[in-house]
Amino acid sequence: MFLAFLCFFTFSISPSLVLAQGQAAEPPPVAAAPIALGGAGAAQSAKVEIPENPYGLAALWKTSDAVAKFVLLLLVVMSVSCWYVTVVKLLEQNKMTRQAKAAKENFWSAGTVDQGSAALEVSSPYRFIAEGATSALQKHNGLMGHIPLNEWVSMSIQRAVDRVQSNTQNGLVVLATVGSISPFVGLFGTVWGIYHALTAIGISGQASIDKVAGPVGEALIMTAIGLAVAVPAVLAYNWLVRRNKGVMDDIRAFSQDLHSVVLGSVAKG
Repeated sequence: MFLAFLCFFTFSISPSLVLAQGQAAEPPPVAAAPIALGGAGAAQSAKVEIPENPYGLAALWKTSDAVAKFVLLLLVVMSVSCWYVTVVKLLEQNKMTRQAKAAKENFWSAGTVDQGSAALEVSSPYRFIAEGATSALQKHNGLMGHIPLNEWVSMSIQRAVDRVQSNTQNGLVVLATVGSISPFVGLFGTVWGIYHALTAIGISGQASIDKVAGPVGEALIMTAIGLAVAVPAVLAYNWLVRRNKGVMDDIRAFSQDLHSVVLGSVAKG
């Protein structure tokens, strides 16, 4: 009887134990990851904020006082004026070179000096010199008549050549001035900026490298700007002076030939 009861109890609890073990062996369900709305598009649309450079020109302008801003504006004006003068003088020199070719082609093939002058442009320096020579013949009277004709014509042509040379020098003084003083203007801005930087450091009582490097570096930018303005100005001045020399050599050669032609025409007349 006891054995029959034991067998019945064993077979009744065995399915329950097997079911309980199977449920325990099953892994727990994995929670589904939430799906982000927008995906990569939302990430791309997000704005990336770039940190502002605390040591650049913008920071220098914001933190500088009235004197430093005046120095910066002065250097900018100097740079703009140098580039303007350089471009204008280059165009003028190219124009004079073109007028020199026109004088060689049209003036010397004319029958008289007046006809040759009329064949040139009104703004041509060669026409101005030729008209000065012909007007000298008309003004050789009165007290001027006591001067020998050769010397009088030579003096009149030389005055015209000097006037042309003076016009070619216009604007070059700007380049020379800027090239010589802009480094000192930048140096003044640097000294002024370092003074204020050291004053601020002394007031705050902190002399660490992060407190010193920023203000001093910003002040040194002034010297760099001054050199950046001076170097192109000096180079442009030397270049334009050399080109002026070539232009004036052509004009002097023309004036010498014109002097001989005018005296020869008077002798024939």
